Amino acid sequence: MELNVRQITTDDWDMLVSWWVGHKWPLVDKDGLPENGTGGFIVEENGKPVIAGFLFQTNSKGCWLEFIISDPEYKKDKEVMIEKLVDTAQKVALKLGYKYMLFIGKSNGIRKTMKKLGWTEDPTPSFELMKKI
Repeated sequence: MELNVRQITTDDWDMLVSWWVGHKWPLVDKDGLPENGTGGFIVEENGKPVIAGFLFQTNSKGCWLEFIISDPEYKKDKEVMIEKLVDTAQKVALKLGYKYMLFIGKSNGIRKTMKKLGWTEDPTPSFELMKKI
C-alpha cells in the first residue's frame, strides 16, 4: 500500500461533495472552508483519494483540523489513513507556528485514532452548532 498526502485542489471539489452526500452529511460551501475549499489535505492510497480534512488557521497559537471526510465506498480499515492525515496536518501546523490543534467530530474511528496519537478527549459531551448567517 502506497500512501501519498497532497493539498486539496479545486478539481477535488465535486468528489468531496459526493463524499458528503454519500455519508448523508450536510454540505459545506467552499467559502465556509479554508482557502475556499482548498485549505486541506487528501490522503491517497495507490493514487486513489481516500480521506480528506481541512486545516483552519487562526490568529492565535491554535488551529483546527475539521470536516474530515472519506470516500464512503472505501471499506478498508481507515485508521492508517486517519493517522497519515492527522500526522501531516500536525507537521504543517507546527511549521506554521501553531502550538495547539483542535478537532470536533462524531466519528468513533477518528476519535479512537486521535486518542492513540496522543490527543486528549473531553469526556463531557458537547454539541456542534453552526448557522449560515
